[in-house]
Amino acid sequence: MLSPNQPEPELLWGQTDAETLLDDVQCGALDGDGKARSAHVPTLSREEKRRRRRATAKYRSAHATRERIRVVAFNVAFTELRKLLPTIPPDKKLSKIEILRLAICYISYLNHVLDV
Repeated sequence: MLSPNQPEPELLWGQTDAETLLDDVQCGALDGDGKARSAHVPTLSREEKRRRRRATAKYRSAHATRERIRVVAFNVAFTELRKLLPTIPPDKKLSKIEILRLAICYISYLNHVLDV
């Protein structure tokens, strides 16, 4: 309510007092320069927070390091498996898929030998 000594605020065409109040609440109060400042900071979703965290150089560097360690461990495991498989010649270079296929065949052969 306005006191008798205060003039009525200027309203935009078609705007009611309730709309003016809602705009003031939603936009926030005015700062010292007369500019509107936000009353609340928008909250980020979990996915947006994750994206921002993953965009940092520190995160990318740590991720790249973990990936290198994983790939090295993966290759060591294939090398160890390769050493256990009989091939002719024994030092023949095999691809990873060839190592896996040969391991499957060798395991099947060993199962057959045990069953006989």
